[in-house]
Amino acid sequence: MAADLRAPALTGIRRLSALDTVRARIALAIELGLLGPGERLPPNDEIARALGVGAITVRRALVSLCEAGVLERRRGRNGGTLVAADAPTGRVGEVKVYEESTAEVRELIDHRLVLESGLAQLVAVRRPDESIGRLGDLVHRMDAATDWAGFHDLDAEFHLAVAAAAGGPAPAVRQYGQVLRDLHRFYLPYPLPALRASNREHELLVQALADQEPETAALVTRAHVDELHRTMFVGLER
Repeated sequence: MAADLRAPALTGIRRLSALDTVRARIALAIELGLLGPGERLPPNDEIARALGVGAITVRRALVSLCEAGVLERRRGRNGGTLVAADAPTGRVGEVKVYEESTAEVRELIDHRLVLESGLAQLVAVRRPDESIGRLGDLVHRMDAATDWAGFHDLDAEFHLAVAAAAGGPAPAVRQYGQVLRDLHRFYLPYPLPALRASNREHELLVQALADQEPETAALVTRAHVDELHRTMFVGLER
């Protein structure tokens, strides 16, 4: 079928291939210091799940980054794919496309704040016991995560579970899910200690929901989403 010539042109990261997005996200995380020299990357299948692409795409991206000197491959029991000791900057041109997306990311975070605060308050009012138990279990599992990829999967599950526990209104839940999917396209690897610190906010939210304190739930949610503004890569000083 011929392409629809009336369709709007792809802009920003939407014009990048899946391969290029993986290359850009890992390279940018390294340039920002989120992944340090010598740090071992998670297994390819975990990276694929965290970044929302196929394992073959991840493998090709990592090979390309090794060829660019950004990563290195080591063999043996302590081997794997690691951040190069002197990883060069500027080798992955697609990084600039992500850096130019600041306004879009911040708009998405604001949208998330409005929806998530309201949904959290609904959960606190209704307090579905089964859902609270599931959320608490996810917090414990995030504490046990051994890398950023595994943590991200659980984090996404946690926030979608909060929305589902609200029980409606359905349009708000659908919008929230779409905002999370849109933000996911900008997700970068983050240091595990920083992610575990964010999990303390998850813990506080679960407690507020269990105690049926909607105002506290909204405040905790606000603090959690505000942290995205502060720490998302587009807000870091280069």
